[in-house]
Amino acid sequence: MRILETEALILRSVDFGESDRVLHLLVPEVGRIAAIAKGARRSVKRFGGTLDLFNRLRVQIALKRPGLMSRLDRARLIHSYAALRIDSIRFAMGCYLLELLDRVAPEGGTERDMRRLFAFALSALSMLSERTPDERLRIVLELRALDAAGLRPELRRCVRCGREPRPSGAPLAFHVPEGGPVCERCEGDRTGTLLVHLGTLRALDQALHLELDRLDRLVLSPQALEQARHLVGRFQRFHVGVDLRSEPFLDAFLQPAAR
Repeated sequence: MRILETEALILRSVDFGESDRVLHLLVPEVGRIAAIAKGARRSVKRFGGTLDLFNRLRVQIALKRPGLMSRLDRARLIHSYAALRIDSIRFAMGCYLLELLDRVAPEGGTERDMRRLFAFALSALSMLSERTPDERLRIVLELRALDAAGLRPELRRCVRCGREPRPSGAPLAFHVPEGGPVCERCEGDRTGTLLVHLGTLRALDQALHLELDRLDRLVLSPQALEQARHLVGRFQRFHVGVDLRSEPFLDAFLQPAAR
């Protein structure tokens, strides 16, 4: 049995039995870990209210071999993103982000990739603590979460021939299963595609490279915002493979504000 002392974010928390709690943790060394916290709902000394969503923790985990659940032995609070609990729209966006990370974070990933994913998660929670999310921020964080997990869509070149599409004013076909645009030469059957303007793809590509505190520089017209939302949503559902349960809850807050 290996003892791991590290930082962690709680992605999911489920009560188990009379006093235990099962947690999905994101840690920078290996990615997602499922661990049981014995007596978590009764032990003030070991856990003391630390096992809540949006908490950044210092933990000690007894790692078990693959196929067996690890054990969370200790947890100490480093930082609480409290603003996400007291504002409904921030809470909805935070829950959506954590559920997405829970789905895309691998168990036993390479340390370099997992540190990148963990760093993204911290920066995203900090951003949500500082500003009220809107559709633009939702699209950017969703896209960057996929990118940090290695599920980045192609936004600049045709996924079949590698050429950069030329501006023509006409929308391009974005092939969702193949994960990128298809130029006119390679288009053929449009099954599995959606139409998007080149400017929307360029804006999404820019969103992947901007610092999060400079997102105000990202310009999206109402039409481009709708195209971007549809594209990123379709891409995420296809490549993650599930509908996120928190999505309707988030949509209830964001979409009326966008209209």
